[in-house]
This record gives sequence, C-alpha cells and structure tokens, in this order.
Amino acid sequence: MNRKYMALALAAALALPAAAARADSQPSPRIIVTGEGEASVAPDLALLSLSVMREAKTAREALDANNDAMAAVIAAMKSAGVADRDLQTAGIQIQPRYNYTNKPDGSQDAELVAYQVINTLSVRVRDIAKTGEILDKAVSLGVNQGGGITFTNEKPEAVITEARKLAVTDAIAKAKVLAEAAGVKVGKVLEITDQSYAPPPMPMQAKSFDRAAGAAPVEAGENAYRVQVNVTFELKN
Repeated sequence: MNRKYMALALAAALALPAAAARADSQPSPRIIVTGEGEASVAPDLALLSLSVMREAKTAREALDANNDAMAAVIAAMKSAGVADRDLQTAGIQIQPRYNYTNKPDGSQDAELVAYQVINTLSVRVRDIAKTGEILDKAVSLGVNQGGGITFTNEKPEAVITEARKLAVTDAIAKAKVLAEAAGVKVGKVLEITDQSYAPPPMPMQAKSFDRAAGAAPVEAGENAYRVQVNVTFELKN
C-alpha cells in the first residue's frame, strides 16, 4: 500500500470516532413543563401595625402626650401576653401642621397651628384568638391610626414542601398528556428548577379606629402557599 492510500485509510479511521462522538453529543428530544402546586394551612401569627397620633401647640407637648399614650398601649400588650420580643417600634414622626389661606395674588399664607407626633408599634400576636381583644385594648388606650393586620405562619416550611410535591406531580401529569398527544413517551427527568413560592399573607387594613366600636371581629381564614417548578423530561419514541 502506497503512502497516499495509507494516509486516506488513517484519515477515515480517525473520522469515524469523531463522527460517532458528534452523534452522541446531540441532545436527546426533551420537553420542559411548568407544574403548579398549592397547599393551605391556618395562620398561627398575626402581625399588627398600631399607631398613636397626638397633636399639640408645641412639638414637646405633642411628644409628651404621645409618649404617655404609647406607654399605656405597650403595657396593655404585655398584660395581654405579648412578649417583649414581639413588640417593636416601627417609627416615630414629628411634623408641623399648617393652615393655608389663599391670597389675592394667588400665593398662600402658611400659619403653623400645631405639631403632630405619630408613633407606630409593630406587634406579633402568637395567640390568634386574642387578636380582636388586643386591638380593642389598644384603641381604648389611644391607638387612633394604622390598624394593618397580616395573618401569616411562623414556620411554613412543611406546607411549602407539600406544595412543591404537588407542583412536581402536576408537571409529570402535564408532560404525559403532551407527550401522548405528540405520539411519544415521557422518559427520565433531566432537570428540575424550583421557580418560586408565594406565601400570601391575608392583609386587613383600616386607616383609623372608632373608640366606640368595641372589640373588632377578626377571622384568620387560611393561607394558601403556591409553588411553581420547571421540569425537563426526556422524550422517547
């Protein structure tokens, strides 16, 4: 065999494994499906936002009045069983209030009439049944703004895990339906991506309180946790 034929034979021998490697590197047919799962659980934690607003001619007087009212509110929270760790000052605002009058030339005169002090307290209520009672006490002692309530769960991991399982089950079912419609079969799972979960707290809002309204009726309901997963499946003929 001359050198020319030997070179061609060697090139062919080298080309066959390379072609086989290229064939093996081609991705197998696959399908990506998004599965959704939802699981619900009763909340075990209520988050309250309670604000005391006091107004006076001077900032000092307004702050003193606010301090007295908020101190009474905090003492009431503790007497109702709320622990120190579940009470947190969310903010204190001191701002002037002006009375504006229009002038003939279109401008305005601003007259300082009072100072307002707003102190906001964040409260975690671990005994959901006491939420209405605690709101009633707070209003009776001076809370007159805020009133935001959010029902949530301190440790939602177990219910989120259940939602994830349901999401994967949903993805498998969808993949089977799509594959059957296309005349193929679902193979092994190639990849799973946990998209997100949404812990939907149940907020209730009120701008102000009526002292004469009495204890607020509060219904906690359930929290539904939703999860999405992306699952990649191999397809078989």
